[in-house]
Amino acid sequence: MTPDVYTETPMSSTPAGPANFDDDDYPAFTMGRAAEMLGTTPGFLRSLDEAKLITPQRSEGGHRRYSRYQLRIATRARELVDQGIALEAACRIIILEDQLAEALRINEQRREQD
Repeated sequence: MTPDVYTETPMSSTPAGPANFDDDDYPAFTMGRAAEMLGTTPGFLRSLDEAKLITPQRSEGGHRRYSRYQLRIATRARELVDQGIALEAACRIIILEDQLAEALRINEQRREQD
C-alpha cells in the first residue's frame, strides 16, 4: 500500500491531491509561467486583470495564480489584440462569446429534457 501524496496549495492550508492537476479552475500557474506559456508579457496579464476579464487567485504572498481556464481566455484575448482589436473591445467580445455559448448550452439542455 502506498501512502497518499499531498502537497500544500499556496491558496490555503488544505491538502491538495494530484486530482487538482485535472481541474480547469485550479490556480496552478504563476504569472511568469502563464506569460511564458502564452508568449506574452506579465503586463498583458495584468491588463486583463485590470479590465476585469480574468481575476486570478492570489497566493498567501499576494502573487497572481492562473488556472487553465483563465489561460484559455487570455489566449483568446491575445488572438484578438494581435488582430488589431483594442483590449476593451476584445474583452467585450470574449464576454459575449461566453454568454452565447452558455445560452446555447442551456437551450440544448432544454431540448433534451423535452
